[in-house]
Amino acid sequence: MSTIQEAEKLLTALTRAEKAQLLQWVVRDLGDAFPGIESTADVCGGEPRIVRTRIPVWVLVQSKQLGISEADILRAYPTINAEDLANAWAYYRSHHGEIEQQIRENEEA
Repeated sequence: MSTIQEAEKLLTALTRAEKAQLLQWVVRDLGDAFPGIESTADVCGGEPRIVRTRIPVWVLVQSKQLGISEADILRAYPTINAEDLANAWAYYRSHHGEIEQQIRENEEA
């Protein structure tokens, strides 16, 4: 039995929720897990940021931690939208330590 045949057999035993989790894992594994977030060495020091902007994820996360509402964040940064914030929060959930470190480093600066 090939690996793909084994996987197909296993899939039939999974619940819909488990299949959804598996699909999310596969998408992340294939890359571009956070399509609205990018890191470019020569932009914002390579820190992950909202695409098409120079707004680092850590700035948005810190704003939220300080109690600023999403509506106020969007007003403060008119070049981003609610989907950009959702991408930033998802990135933060998966890269919590990295973003917290960036917040600490920028507070010390």
